Amino acid sequence: MLARSTSLLSAEHHDAAISQMLCSVLCGLSCLPMSLLLVILITIVAGVAATPPQVPAGWSLYHRADRSALIPLKFSLAQSNLDKLEAFLLDIADPRSPNYGRHWSYEQVKETFRPSTETVGAVHEWLTHDAGIDIDKIRLSPNGDILQVDVTVGEAESLLQAEYYVYSDDEDGSVRLGCHDGYTLPEHVSKHIDLVWPTTHFGRPRSHARRSESGVPSSRFGRESGAPTIPIENLASLAESGCDVAVTLDCLRALYNFDFTPVSGDVNTVAEFGANVYRPSDLDLFFEMYEPDQVGHTPTLISVEGGDPTVAGSLGEPSLDIELMMGLLGPGQNLSLYQVAQPSASLDPTDELLAALDGSYCSVPAVSTEGITDCGDKLQTNVISISYHFNPDLNDPSISPVVQRQCTEFGKLTLTGITFIASSGDGGVAYSQSHECLLANGELVAGNPNGSFVGQLPASCPFITAVGATSVAPGASTDQVEQSTTDFPSGGGFSNNFVRPAWQDVAVQNYLDNFVPDYAASVFNRSGRAYPDVAANGWPLVIAEGGGFVLSGGTSASAPIFASVIAAVNDARIAAGKSPVGFINPALYSDAFAGAFNDVTVGTNPGCGTEGFPAAPGWDPVSGLGTPNLEKLKAAFLALP
Repeated sequence: MLARSTSLLSAEHHDAAISQMLCSVLCGLSCLPMSLLLVILITIVAGVAATPPQVPAGWSLYHRADRSALIPLKFSLAQSNLDKLEAFLLDIADPRSPNYGRHWSYEQVKETFRPSTETVGAVHEWLTHDAGIDIDKIRLSPNGDILQVDVTVGEAESLLQAEYYVYSDDEDGSVRLGCHDGYTLPEHVSKHIDLVWPTTHFGRPRSHARRSESGVPSSRFGRESGAPTIPIENLASLAESGCDVAVTLDCLRALYNFDFTPVSGDVNTVAEFGANVYRPSDLDLFFEMYEPDQVGHTPTLISVEGGDPTVAGSLGEPSLDIELMMGLLGPGQNLSLYQVAQPSASLDPTDELLAALDGSYCSVPAVSTEGITDCGDKLQTNVISISYHFNPDLNDPSISPVVQRQCTEFGKLTLTGITFIASSGDGGVAYSQSHECLLANGELVAGNPNGSFVGQLPASCPFITAVGATSVAPGASTDQVEQSTTDFPSGGGFSNNFVRPAWQDVAVQNYLDNFVPDYAASVFNRSGRAYPDVAANGWPLVIAEGGGFVLSGGTSASAPIFASVIAAVNDARIAAGKSPVGFINPALYSDAFAGAFNDVTVGTNPGCGTEGFPAAPGWDPVSGLGTPNLEKLKAAFLALP
């Protein structure tokens, strides 16, 4: 029996751009890396073949690959015990478990999930005995998770029953080798192999055509920017307004009972990606007004792939994240900044961050680990806040293995005690701030067309705590429960890639049984992981940006606010001689935490031609379990081992 991996995508061609790129590259051929030189040589000597029916969106097919050219074919071996990952996590994260808080060491994680000797042996036997590959051409990676075979393109085609071509990235002109039309593995081998590279995976997942209604392609990834940014003309006058008009640190402290004096000083981080940077002068401007003890303080830089927060770039997201977290936590808590560069358009920032935390991830021949240099050499911190979206949550055989592998890695890292927190999105039930929905023909279209709901990653990964956005209702005080945001729709819904975990079954089923609108079965996946998990204020927050004060927000603000709450909880547990909380989702949904949230019951998250989901008593796909009460959360977590 054979198992076939296919890629179903659309095509565009621009031979002129490729020719120009090749001309410029050939002038400096001698100084190129061997991997790129190989691809260029394949391109030069290959002959043009008939265009296969579907080429990956964002790529152009140039030539049929030269069958005599050598390629390093990599087989990512199936990890052991992945079916037990959730059970392992529940053993240390379920409040009822006697092992609560006993996080694993990095070595324990690595050994537990290392591919089995059976897996290594089965693939090795297939390559040497069935396929006749010389044993000297086969190498096993030090972590035991990759088998690399140096073969010709022709040998790879015979081995995989595939056809290889040379492609060019329409966005940055880079070239690569692949077989977009799919490949075949024997059934007895396919269960031992997660991914084969290079094959159908082309840079970051872009399998569905993505366009706006104006025809302008939507961005590959970005911050949550559904909330407007409004310059403040008169800060003194605005300060006299209520928290429904301007949200300050004092508003947040009042809303979430955030009376916090740090004791442990332990490390927590915020992650920023690409050309998103901050200015120390903006931090000082903000701190002079709201937190004078923090003037002159900046976060500790953890540069990933050369990330530099001092270069030119967008100030909105980092200013928001850093000012809120440092302002709430105060000078006694250490805040670090993962500044993740994006050296090429094909690199997925998710992969860069994961590889920096776990060196074994660098060897995964998945989407974009090729060329990553920071491998397990960066400090692992207790809480990591991510205010960005990277990919739509679509069920597609060409990308699902990749996003599932990324989510698995988040799960493995949570075993070591890290809490990952991410914004749920500013598009309501649509994907991202461009409001993308999935049409019946499989096209992802921006502008809120009538179509199926689309979640977003990494928020929909069950090992991440997703945070939705709320606001103080007009004329209301901080003593009253907030409502879901109306200036933008807070993201939430049900994953198309990840099944609903057991720890949220009761809460989510209650919503599905009693409050969900009567949508057709094709509109959203009722059995998927439901998100967000919690919520926090997302509009209108006062921050300093570009030398002045502005009103800003989004779930981009909600995530670092909730991350600050968990950092404060960790501080209390560490001071009491206990472990950080790590994976918090099972605890948050348990009866032990039933009174730790302010239940948000007003609001909806419209999108895709619908009103989305309504907020409701208990958990809902707009505000999750509700907004936090720090003192109650802290007491509940301190009561655990």
